Order: sequence, then structure tokens, then C-alpha cells
Amino acid sequence: MRVIVVGAGVLGTMHAWQAVERGHEVVHLERESEARGASVRNFGLVWVSGRAAGEELETALRARELWEGIGAKVPGLWFRGNGSLTVVRTEAELAVAEQALLRPDAKERGYRLLDAEQTRAANPALRGKLLGALHCDRDAAVEPRVAQPALRAALEATGRYTFLPGREVREVVGENAVRDDHGQTHQGDLVILCTGAWLGGLVRELAPELPVRKVRLQMMQTDPLGESMPTSVADGDSFRYYPAFAGPALEELRAAQPQGPVAAEHKMQLLMVQRRDGGLTIGDTHEYDQPFNFDVVEEPYEHLAAVAEELLGRPLPRIRHRWAGVYAQCVDTTRVVHREQLRSGVWLVTGPGGRGMTCSPAIAETTAQLTNL
Repeated sequence: MRVIVVGAGVLGTMHAWQAVERGHEVVHLERESEARGASVRNFGLVWVSGRAAGEELETALRARELWEGIGAKVPGLWFRGNGSLTVVRTEAELAVAEQALLRPDAKERGYRLLDAEQTRAANPALRGKLLGALHCDRDAAVEPRVAQPALRAALEATGRYTFLPGREVREVVGENAVRDDHGQTHQGDLVILCTGAWLGGLVRELAPELPVRKVRLQMMQTDPLGESMPTSVADGDSFRYYPAFAGPALEELRAAQPQGPVAAEHKMQLLMVQRRDGGLTIGDTHEYDQPFNFDVVEEPYEHLAAVAEELLGRPLPRIRHRWAGVYAQCVDTTRVVHREQLRSGVWLVTGPGGRGMTCSPAIAETTAQLTNL
């Protein structure tokens, strides 16, 4: 079978991976020279801990398993099962962590509650004032800025994969074919469109009532920390963001400990993960109302830096990168992804939201099963 994949972000690349792994030939088109959207503007987190029970958690756990297997084949991903610590600094946050341990799927998620001493033993970089942390040993990380090139190199080595950058697809031609802006038609047995947050143009023509919205975020990266940070780190505000932590304790946290004005306005949580060069990727914010600002604003960065420094008990290294990104998210946020057959042999897969890096291997596997790849 010959498969045409449009979009070279992590979701499109994982669909190409699934097709090649199953013995098929892939032609992979990307309108940029490289993926430049949400797939490279993220933490590289494979994040299981906060996922909603049911399909979302099942998808994340399956993706975690697939990421580990792919990482063994593609060392350039720098996959590491480093786990995460959601640090608690108040009694109200501690109560949410304790509530999470009572979930029927707590063991499946790899939850355990650590006191302050155990938290610092798990991650000695955390020298700030804290009560403890919710540890999730199923969380992991990869390197987002090199993931797609590393995966493509492995795909190209099979001899059944062709990458065509700088090709914007303008038209779906009949069944199983697309025409790009060079006037070239690419014929296959199956076309899979993974166009990320590019929801206008051809996508709007093919799916005018697409139940997907855009979300904008701000993030930053530091110079090397100068020491190892063995786990990924979240703060107690992440309890407010992830559905696994919903319940009475969270409602009490919201009432007793409202977010500060900057964090509330920008719908913030702290996530922090160390890159291979030793720097820290830190974020993030959430903006839902379009049109989005075209600039980044400083107040969220100041808030994130202050929280990170409180947890680390030391000043952050110099901030060397700041950026904004936009990802596509299903309007119904309980849905993991929007997958739609547009016509015979042509599928659109989009809208995983902030779960894209985590869930893309399992999303692609499900697409392969549905399309009889």
C-alpha cells in the first residue's frame, strides 16, 4: 500500500511511522522545510499523570508504551522514563494529592505520595520549601526539537519513505490523491491529513464544520542548570488544569487558595523539564479567545520564573528562548482527537490539544487499525 501523509509534526510523523512499520510505502508532505508548530514548541512530555479516566488515560498509557519501544529504536529521541513530581506546598494542595491516591486507577498511573525528604531524594534539584510531591512513574519525556528529524532518519533508512518538504497541499484530487503547490499530484491508496493548527484553506473546504479550536501558549527555555534534574516537575496549579484531579479536594483548593491575578488571567500552571543540554523548558499559559495576540507578554514569564525559583531554591539560569505556540484542540475537550473520513480513502486527524506529544503514537496506531493499514 502507498500512503500519503500530509503534515510533518509529531502526529503526521507517527502516522508515517505506523504505515512504514506495517510494511507500506509512505510519501510525506510538509508545507515548511521542517515542522515549526506545536510539535516543536512543547515540553516533550509524555504525560500520563493528569489524564482523564477512560479513553484519554488508555490512549496515554498505550502511547507511553509505544514511545518507549520507538525510543529504543531511535536513540536520537532521547526517550527517558524519568517520571514526574507534582510538588505540593500547602495543605490544600496536599489534600488534592492525597485524594488522587484514592483513585481506582492510581496504581495504573504509578502514583505515590512523597514527603519533603523523599521528594528531594527523588529530585535533589528541588531545594525550595515544600511539603512533598505526588510522584507519577509513568510520565516520561523526549526531545521535541529533534524528535521529527530523528524519526524521519529512521524511516528513510527503510527505503520505503520519502519526505517532501516545502510542499503545501492545495487540493484533494478524487480519491486517494493530493495536489501540491508545485502542481505535482501524489497518488496513493490512502491519504491522511495531519495539518495541526492549520485549520483554514483546504481543511476548511473539506471540513467546514470542524469541531476544533485553536489554543495559544507561551513558554521559555533557560541556559543549562548546571546540575541534573532527574524528574519532570509540576506545581500545584497543575491540579487545577488536569481532569484526573477533579473532586472535592480540588474544589476546596480553589476556594481556599485562589490563583493570583496573573496566573488566573493566563490560565497558568508550571511545568518544567530538563533538556538534553541541561537547560530547562518552562511553561505555560493558555489563551482561547481569538484573534490571538501577536506578541508575548512578560508578566506570565515573571510568574513562572518566580515559582520555578521557589521550587528550586535558587535563581534560574539566564532565559535564552521565549516563544509562543498554537495547537489545535477539540472543542469537546473530553475527546482525545478528531478523526474524520472526508471521503473514500481520505482521513483528517487533528485536535489532540496539549495531548499531541503524549498521545500521538497511540492515535496513529488507532488510525492504522481503523483504515486497515
